[in-house]
Amino acid sequence: MTTTIHYSFLPHLDAEASLGFYRDLLEFEVRQDVGYENMRWITLGPANQPETSIVLTPPALDPNLTDTERDTILSLITNGQYAMLTLGSDDVDSLFTRLKNGGATVIQEPTDQDYGVRDCAFRDPAGNVIRINQT
Repeated sequence: MTTTIHYSFLPHLDAEASLGFYRDLLEFEVRQDVGYENMRWITLGPANQPETSIVLTPPALDPNLTDTERDTILSLITNGQYAMLTLGSDDVDSLFTRLKNGGATVIQEPTDQDYGVRDCAFRDPAGNVIRINQT
């Protein structure tokens, strides 16, 4: 039996800014771009991994949330405390340079960690933490 990951959801606050990060800087392909009223869901992923996707979704959509809960969720997102994703790259240093030169918000430059991983970290336009491990 095999279990795989098909979709992982990350909130976005600005669809166009998120496209600039995931499509233009990370070079993910857009697989689906769906709008409804003033909301937008964007499915993207690496071209060589069609079975794995990230879905950028409007945050705090549950109609049962209170305004206070919605504000808390938005605060957690923008402070990088709501969602995190770890990606892998066979050249983390070059990818770091491309993202940094493209204006992405750097959290951590490429670092050899004590636990054996070389990685770096950014925030996407919504504030989500994106770590990138050397593969």
